[in-house]
Amino acid sequence: MSNWTQVVELENIPLLGSRVFRSGEQEIAIFRTREGRVFALHNACPHQRGVLSEGIVHGNRVTCPLHNWVINLEDGEAQGADEGQTACFEVQVRQGIVYINL
Repeated sequence: MSNWTQVVELENIPLLGSRVFRSGEQEIAIFRTREGRVFALHNACPHQRGVLSEGIVHGNRVTCPLHNWVINLEDGEAQGADEGQTACFEVQVRQGIVYINL
């Protein structure tokens, strides 16, 4: 089932940056890579719930600011020796507007 929700204008997400979208009690981080790709993850690291939107975006990954865990933006999986996953959301960009599938 699809529940596409308009989130933010693409131009309002800086390259290598993020914006936070709230849906009820849930916080979703919307990331934009240097190449302009857009990803959406639950805004909490699987380790100790560090705020991923405050992390450093590099390639298709974000480094959590709390304990430097690296999370893949494509699937939410922790990288390297770390184990865990955060929820991902499908993203579409239509006419300069970012939508996520909640």
